[in-house]
Amino acid sequence: MQTNTKPHQSIRLFKNPILEALSHVHPIVPLILWAPVVTYFLYQSFAHTSMTALTASFYTVMGVVFWSLTEYLMHRYFFHYSAKTKAGKWIIFLFHGNHHDDPQDPTRLVMPPAAGIPIATVFYFLFKWSLGAEATMPFFAGFLIGYLIYDYIHFAVHHFRMSSSWAAALKENHMKHHYMAKKGKWGVSSPVWDHVFGTYKQ
Repeated sequence: MQTNTKPHQSIRLFKNPILEALSHVHPIVPLILWAPVVTYFLYQSFAHTSMTALTASFYTVMGVVFWSLTEYLMHRYFFHYSAKTKAGKWIIFLFHGNHHDDPQDPTRLVMPPAAGIPIATVFYFLFKWSLGAEATMPFFAGFLIGYLIYDYIHFAVHHFRMSSSWAAALKENHMKHHYMAKKGKWGVSSPVWDHVFGTYKQ
């Protein structure tokens, strides 16, 4: 049996070759980039703050939960925003529209550092302003853990066959978002917020 070995042809987003290269990312890159950051903030949380281990653990878990809500809201209200202007449409296509046009592109299933670092920086300072410096450390670590879980679930549902029932359900849910329910099923790493906000069956 013959197999197709032709390399995947990605949608070109930029004429500039440097910008185009920055829009592609190997799936291992987010782990290499963010795992040391998570480790640092968790170490600081448990070893160099006045928080108890229980409190630090609570903030870490809350960070994961808050990421899942952020994932849902960004996917629903930003990535699928119906822009009216040419510039707005381009921004939405740059961040997410190209993924719907070419959902199997393996180099555009996780967020490239060129976009991820500025976004994470903004969230960090928002957390620091609202929660304070100490609580931000475990909360931000949990937020990044949630993001990594999302990134790799997203990659997996597009490129792997799922053997377990829960993983297969996540894959089916996301594929329905792509091909049947583009105005619903916004959650990728979890359908919880779709159930909360009534968008699971849309």
